[in-house]
Amino acid sequence: MLVRNWMKSTPQTVGGDTLVAEASRIFSESSVQGLPVVEGGRLRGLLTRSGCLRAAHLVARTQSPDEFAFFSNRLRVRDLMVRNPATVEAGETMEACLQKGQELRIGQFPVMDRGEVVGLISANEIFALAAHFLGAFERRSGVTLAPMEHAAGTMGRIADLVEATGAEVIAMYPIGVGRPPSALKKLIVRFHGRPVAEVVAALEAAGYPVIESVENAHAVDAAAPA
Repeated sequence: MLVRNWMKSTPQTVGGDTLVAEASRIFSESSVQGLPVVEGGRLRGLLTRSGCLRAAHLVARTQSPDEFAFFSNRLRVRDLMVRNPATVEAGETMEACLQKGQELRIGQFPVMDRGEVVGLISANEIFALAAHFLGAFERRSGVTLAPMEHAAGTMGRIADLVEATGAEVIAMYPIGVGRPPSALKKLIVRFHGRPVAEVVAALEAAGYPVIESVENAHAVDAAAPA
């Protein structure tokens, strides 16, 4: 999965001289989390929605006509923007983008291609990616198996157990537990075609504890009493 296939393409940009009040209007009328600041075709900074909101909130709290006038008529994007912001390349993987965001504690990146801003990747796009992975837009069932060591053939055996009940496996997602080099991973299995209870019974009979289950997108705590 490459960033270019998940980013918000051709994002709106602003110049450093743009009034913050104008940038606030753009934020209020759109769902974007950041505005790349571009001058002379080069990325100069990034104005974030959160930074803009903090400035507006501060002015509102002072209740000072002078502060309000300064915010409305004089405060410029260059005064609030993040200078030399971290970026990602359009050809990078989403995995690398997520790792960089976690390491730097950054929620959005301008996306570059040959030195030009071609997109923006933010929490909105990350949530969309997670939703696709977890089947949020589909009514499919699933189970999460307790952490286990994964070896060659583990996922195949589990898929065979699920499909032996008559269910059709749609996707399987191993999720690491703890920091590397831990070998323990939970396993999310998404399927349809059979009641979840039947699949849970087959897996647990084979020695794979189920810690949670989902029946047609309605969450059920596997530990809860029936």
